Amino acid sequence: MTQSTTKHDFSKPENVLGRPLELPCGVVLKNRLTKSAMSDSLGDGKGDATEAQARLYERWAEGGAALSLIGEVQGDPRYPEKPGNLVLGPDTDQKALRSLARRGSTEGAHLWPQLGHAGALSHLPISRAKGPSSLDIEGLQCAGMTLDDIGQLPGIYARAATIAKDAGFGGVQIHAGHGFLLSQFLSPLFNRRTDGYGGSIEARFRIVSEVIEAVRQAVGASFAIAIKINSTDKLEGGLTEDEAMEVIRMLDQTTIDLIDISGGTYFPGAAASSDSTSGSGPYFLDFARRAKTATSIPVMATGGFKTRQQAVDAVESGAVDMVSVGRAMALNPNLARVWLSAGGGDPEFPKFDTTPPGGVTAWYTMRLTALAEDNEDEFSLDLESAMSLYDVRDAGRCDAWLKAFARLRDHV
Repeated sequence: MTQSTTKHDFSKPENVLGRPLELPCGVVLKNRLTKSAMSDSLGDGKGDATEAQARLYERWAEGGAALSLIGEVQGDPRYPEKPGNLVLGPDTDQKALRSLARRGSTEGAHLWPQLGHAGALSHLPISRAKGPSSLDIEGLQCAGMTLDDIGQLPGIYARAATIAKDAGFGGVQIHAGHGFLLSQFLSPLFNRRTDGYGGSIEARFRIVSEVIEAVRQAVGASFAIAIKINSTDKLEGGLTEDEAMEVIRMLDQTTIDLIDISGGTYFPGAAASSDSTSGSGPYFLDFARRAKTATSIPVMATGGFKTRQQAVDAVESGAVDMVSVGRAMALNPNLARVWLSAGGGDPEFPKFDTTPPGGVTAWYTMRLTALAEDNEDEFSLDLESAMSLYDVRDAGRCDAWLKAFARLRDHV
């Protein structure tokens, strides 16, 4: 950075956001802007990629993002988050997957699937939910995993990562945040096990460590592996920031290449940071700044980035190495290019009169569909209409999912 450049000088924003980032594995990301993982719900209902999905990620690549993450890609179709998820397994449509990887990696961009397992949050119309421990609380019931169930997890993640690598993706992200399975293992509220996978934070981290090790052995030293973790569950009795810092320290001893920090869960009654209307800034920067002192692994923060100034400040201050942006890039798929230009400019966020649970998420998901169809200029749904279309589409896909994976569902 030149001596005359300050954090308020946007004449050369590439000095801050445009710098490449080399990860420990040797992969180089061309700038500091990531399109964060969002559940795009654009799979075909049978776990396979679609033309619309390929076009969506192609648009973010063309728009200048260094990295895009495909939210909620399943290695085990028995425990999906939603029926629009991709599945990386033996029956995956390899041609469609390769097309997605190729088109989402144009212009030097990276596209990585986020490898997930919904666990206790598995979509009940197409799953029989299982988590670290059995739960029976209002709005959430699940069975507990056996030791055999847990023992299969590293292999499931490793096979999915291998399929991703063979299809041409440049890396993967292991999802251990937002209340999905690996996040459930880390949380004392949902992990009540008394064996080697429960109790202390070290024991609750054990399966995460085993998954990382298995994935690394499967893909080799030069393939990028990121992980998403919670800084806090935002639930009484859940993962605390102090415990999350212990997770950071343990991750520092692994071969992870990028730590993505977020927070909150999708459990019933949990506060959703992304649906907040009060906060105007990034949600987890203070924790990210602490995390940077505990690890030499690059750190990224996800959540609440709405302006270029926020992104520049976060990187320039050293709080993070990368900024991960979701909804702002859904509003403008060319946002990375805009933020890296001299002129700059920030997206205008919609204002909703009411925010029913899940409504804002449904609206943005349907916005992604409009982007995938190059039809965002005609997108004018209100919140209620978006929720209705979102629910109808998912319900229609459930039958296709059940037929595609019927033989597996009986072995839950």
